Parts: sequence; C-alpha cells; structure tokens
Amino acid sequence: MKLSFTREEANFYLDHVYGAMAIDLQGNLIYMNQQCADYLGVELGPSLGKPVTQVFPDTKMMEGLKLEKSEVVFYHIHGRVGASVHVPLKKNGVKVGLLEYDLFQSYDPMDEFVDNYKVFQTEVVNYYKEEIKHLRTTKYTLENLIGSSQLMQKVRRRIEYAAKTNSTVLITGETGTGKELAAHAIHHLSLRKLREFIKINASTLPESLADSELFGYDEGSFTGARKTGKKGKFELAHKGTLFIDEVHQMPLALQPKLLRVLQEREVERIGGEKTIPVDVRIIAATNTDLAEQVERQQFREDLYYRLNVVEVHMPALRERLEDLPELVEVTVNQLNNLLGTRVARVEPEVLTLFSQYHWPGNVRELQNTLERTMIYAEGETLRQEHLEVGFCQYAGISGTTADHPSPIEAVCFQAERALILQTLKDHQWNKTRTAQALKIARPVLYQKMKRLKISGKSH
Repeated sequence: MKLSFTREEANFYLDHVYGAMAIDLQGNLIYMNQQCADYLGVELGPSLGKPVTQVFPDTKMMEGLKLEKSEVVFYHIHGRVGASVHVPLKKNGVKVGLLEYDLFQSYDPMDEFVDNYKVFQTEVVNYYKEEIKHLRTTKYTLENLIGSSQLMQKVRRRIEYAAKTNSTVLITGETGTGKELAAHAIHHLSLRKLREFIKINASTLPESLADSELFGYDEGSFTGARKTGKKGKFELAHKGTLFIDEVHQMPLALQPKLLRVLQEREVERIGGEKTIPVDVRIIAATNTDLAEQVERQQFREDLYYRLNVVEVHMPALRERLEDLPELVEVTVNQLNNLLGTRVARVEPEVLTLFSQYHWPGNVRELQNTLERTMIYAEGETLRQEHLEVGFCQYAGISGTTADHPSPIEAVCFQAERALILQTLKDHQWNKTRTAQALKIARPVLYQKMKRLKISGKSH
C-alpha cells in the first residue's frame, strides 16, 4: 500500500523532531520547526529568511556548511547543554545547504545516555574479554616461568625469539621442567595468540585412534563413525597452534603423515577424498634425546629435523638451584590459596636442605614436596622439623646439614666433593671453566662448594 502525506501532515511529524532547522549556502534560515523556535525563544514566521546567526547567535551551522558528511556537534548555551547532528543537504549531488537537529537539549537525557552507554560498553568489553580468553585457551604466560638465573633468562629470550616466527619449535627437557608452560608462553606471545591453542599428548593416543584424532575422518569412514564426520586436531588448530607433548611416543606409522602435514600444510581425513589446507604452528615437546632415538631407528630422522627448527631447552632444577628461593616463595603463595594454609615465611634451613637434593622430578616435584610439607606446618613459618616427615624421609637426606648418617649418603657426599675438587685443580681453580666442565651453572658450583665445605685453593 502506497503512503502519502500532505504538507500539513509532514509538518506535524517534523514538528516533533528536536531542534530541526535548515540553512542555505549563504547561511539564511530556510526551515525551522515550532519545537526549535520554542526552544530558542523566537517567533517562527519572522525568523525564516534571516541569517541563522541572528536567530541563533551560538550556532555552529556556518562551520557545518563545510562538511561533506554528517557530524555531531555540542552546544552550551544559557546554562544548558545540547548535542546536535549536522547533515549536509544535497540536490542532484550538489550541496545546497545544511540541516541540523538535536539529540539532546538538556543535561538529564544526556546524563542518562552516558550512563546507559557506560553499561553497554562494559558489557561489550566483558563479552570480548571472555571471547579472547576462550580463543586463546592458554593458561600460562612468560610470567609463569619463575626464576632469575642466567639459565632462565636465556630460556625467556629463546621463547621470545621463537614467538616472533611461525617456525616449528621443539621444547626439550626432563620431566617436570615446565615444557608445557613454555609452549603456552610461545603461543601467548605470538601473532596467533587470539587463535586456538590445541594440546595433544602422543603417549595417551591409542594407536588405533591416533590417526582419526590427529587428522579427523569423513562420514561413514568406519563402524561407529559420526554421521557428520569429525575434525582432527590439525583442523581444530587452524590459524592457531598445535602442541604435541611427548612427541617421541608418536606411533611410527603416523610419523610420515605428520611429516607430510608439516611440509605440505594440508591434511587428509580418514575416508576423505580431498585434502584440506591447514595453517598450523607446531610446538612439540620431549623429555628424551630424539637424536639418540633416531640412531636407534625409533624416530624418523626427517621428522626430527623438521621438528627441530627452533629448540627451547628447559633446564633441570638442579642446574639452577639459585632459583629455589623465588620458586619456593611463589609456590607457597599459590598453595596457601589452594590449601587454606597461611605460611608466610620459610626458614633458611629449609632452603639449605632443598639445595642439597638433586630434584629428579624438577619444579613439579618441588611443588608436590611443598604441598606435602605444608600440610604439617603449623603457624606462619615452614620449619625444618616439618620436613622430617614431609620431605627428608622421602628424599633420603638427613634433617641436618652437618650429619650424614646414611652410608650411601656419606659415599655420595665424598664422591661429589672429590669430583669437584679434582675438576677445580684441573682448571687451576677457575670457577667458570670448572662449572663448564661439570656442565652446571657457576652459581650452582658455588652452592655445591659451600655445601661440601670446599674453600680456598689448598686441599
């Protein structure tokens, strides 16, 4: 149904628009509704045809004649505030004047608008925060890698370098050194940080299901397959990062397929008839010597070199014992929140005992040890006696630094002392060269010398 308005009806509707007025290119008032005239306190009829600056001295419409697109302007007149929209008027593509109408003519509706906008803006920000959190899916950042030692500073620099590229990264290190934390940190620092971070542990993949888990399958590929098919981990990580933990346990039958994805950047689902392009950054981790596995023909040589483009090595805790105080402090604070304990201080003797232990389980073992020990703590101080049950018996070391009641411990003590003494003599007591020969950090050497009562140059 076609609608039409008489001039009177049109004017009726226009009269309900706040502050509607228009000028020609000379700045003469060619239109003004009654609402605007009442707001300005002028008579409508006599005002038409006059320069707009005579009718409305505070107007900004003359400047608005230069506009090519709509713009919002603000007024402050006679203690009142207003916001108006300037709209260039064009006829057959040629500018003929300017239209103005008000959004607000007083403080109250403007304040209400601002308050509502703040609420809306907060909702939008919170929404995108949750979206980004979901997309990123990384729990850890570089800040979660605790330690100020030279070794850890080197690790952080290596992670920062790795994050700048899309190259495949191989993270090496013993169990419990924080390889997954490093993988999270690389993704979080990379340009892919707002994309998916998909994790898979090769050791937990049943060989019969590994193929479909990694590469997916199409409808009807096998008995029990979903009717809609299923995306594999590579497709799920498209534009993001795929972290393959314990990659050394990847079934040999799957290794050529993994190599093909790395080289061709495409996957083929089980039962599929087409290849699917994928843009995935691979981060792999292993706690074994992959080069040694290659020699034993337990891992493909070509895959090894394709994975080991950028290597990030996570040092063992015993190699960076100078980080123990910082690690203990951070872990105790975390465990206080988890366990409901209130340990605020750790006795120096506790740190001394910790520095005597070789930590085969690394940082993870330290965290577990502190959790087990803090259960026995009473009050705000973690003391040496709490370790008697929680740590010393488990670790097989004595509760005092001076005694060596265990024959095994005494032999180990003397053997370690003799080795360090001999290495120091071989290198003319040069601590740097001695530490390098022993493959430990120099601060660790100093700690061992102190614990083993090695001082001076005559022994």
